[in-house]
Amino acid sequence: MEKLVLIIGGNLGKRELLLSQANNLLIENFGSPELKSKVYETEAWGGKSKGAYLNQVLVFRTDLEPMEVLKKTQKVENLLGRHREVKWGDRTMDIDILYYGDLVINFPEIQIPHPFISKRRFVLEPLAEVLPDFIHPLLKMTNAELLLDSTDESQVYVYEKSPE
Repeated sequence: MEKLVLIIGGNLGKRELLLSQANNLLIENFGSPELKSKVYETEAWGGKSKGAYLNQVLVFRTDLEPMEVLKKTQKVENLLGRHREVKWGDRTMDIDILYYGDLVINFPEIQIPHPFISKRRFVLEPLAEVLPDFIHPLLKMTNAELLLDSTDESQVYVYEKSPE
């Protein structure tokens, strides 16, 4: 079984409820998470979104193939009202595969590790919280090192209402 690392988040609708629903649907698909970060509130990244996001990293163990994982996560996004109209636009739910063990995949429909891990503070903060010593298979740096090395100055805060 491989370590599957996901980040979930959104900035539209009832953000807390949608995160909770995403957690529950992902548990139905992958079992209970091995680790989960606190919930973080983050400013939009990428230039097209307007509202603040809630984000959380979840770590599962799975023996599903990466393409099957992608199908399942996209199904969860769709169930939670995701519409893919604008790249990096506002959304109810986004689920990205950050890592799948040490696997490296570079296909048009799926890239693992996620190509923007090292550029996004909203990913690095919760990732370094739960897996600080995990080594990025391409960059050969730990998540904690990637966070320290990040030039992204986006504001990322532990969400005050977080139940974690």
